[in-house]
Amino acid sequence: MDARFTAEQDEIRGALRDLLRRRCGPRELRDALDTPAGHDPDLWAALAGQLGLPGLALPEEYGGVGCSATELALACEEAGRVLAPSPLLATAVLAAPLLLALGTEDQRADLLPRIAAGTLTAALAAPPATALALTCGNEGEWAGGGRAGGVQARLVRGAGGAADADAAWRLYGQVDQVLDGHTAGLLLVAAHAGGFARSRTLLFLVPGDAPGLVRTRQTALDATRPRACIQLRHVEAELLGGDEEADVLGALARLGDTVAAVLACEAVGAADRALERTVEYVGQREQFGRVIGSFQAVKHRLADVYVQLQAARSAAYYAAWAVGQGEQRVGGLALAQALEALRTAAAEGIQLHGGIGFTWEHEAHLYFKRATGDDLLFGPAHRLRAHAADAARLFERTEVSV
Repeated sequence: MDARFTAEQDEIRGALRDLLRRRCGPRELRDALDTPAGHDPDLWAALAGQLGLPGLALPEEYGGVGCSATELALACEEAGRVLAPSPLLATAVLAAPLLLALGTEDQRADLLPRIAAGTLTAALAAPPATALALTCGNEGEWAGGGRAGGVQARLVRGAGGAADADAAWRLYGQVDQVLDGHTAGLLLVAAHAGGFARSRTLLFLVPGDAPGLVRTRQTALDATRPRACIQLRHVEAELLGGDEEADVLGALARLGDTVAAVLACEAVGAADRALERTVEYVGQREQFGRVIGSFQAVKHRLADVYVQLQAARSAAYYAAWAVGQGEQRVGGLALAQALEALRTAAAEGIQLHGGIGFTWEHEAHLYFKRATGDDLLFGPAHRLRAHAADAARLFERTEVSV
């Protein structure tokens, strides 16, 4: 592989970093988090209108830029540096690839151009770590069923019976922790269609204003990733793809590897910024007549963070390149390493900032909450590694014949 960035990739990263530096400072971030939506609509409009970010990895025929998941991951690295408050992850990383992979031509032609233009946001209503097969296989009971909770789908037919053209799918149930689910114009809801937990899983399209849909923003540890509780009370829905035999679980698992690579790059960007701010601070703060950055103990701690960050960056970049080449089962390990690097960088940043690092007004705690929140939502890291080991059959005993 060629580890160098292409000119196009450098241009995307540079343009995005410049825009975020101007439009997403600490004050703008705090203001966005305090809004009901939890993100800045003007920033989202700028990301879409000036850079085409929502459609970066979508084909040109649907209004996208035509890049791969690699470029999207590198763009998310820049967004992670400033914890940019936008529906980019929910719309462009989680929802749009499923629409592209499973949707009918009419569905793609109707929805993807609006997503690429930034006029339509979308959210995936499913538990991310399990539905995307990040920490375990997604063939189990993750979508719930019956009294176990989750979402059930039922085909309601009219008086004409099985051949009635007026038959429609209706969804009933609840999904928690849906990223940007309270503001998304479109929900992709995973549901069981057989009346029990292990029946086939299908994906459905639900407009954000559908009758019977109740959306409530939840209080989250990481306010930079707003999420919602979605309740569906006999909500009419459209089957994604129109084929009940589609390999939904396979599509979700394939998406999971891409999502992990994108999240790994995003975490690396956040960790890099947390370390950068800490290095700046210890080069200014004085103690005993010297800047604290000159003390050997401080140098050693920051050097350890730097080494861990660089290792995580290498793993994240490889995962981003690999998913762009169609490789599988590489994102989970990169994500585990990146989440640990971010947690370490954020924790050391809080500690070395001293008293100011523990205050609400400082940004250090936001990076630590991002690390912890992602670990809870998409991990934890030890389960990401365990699932990768199981998938590789690393610890299976084999009989050796002599």
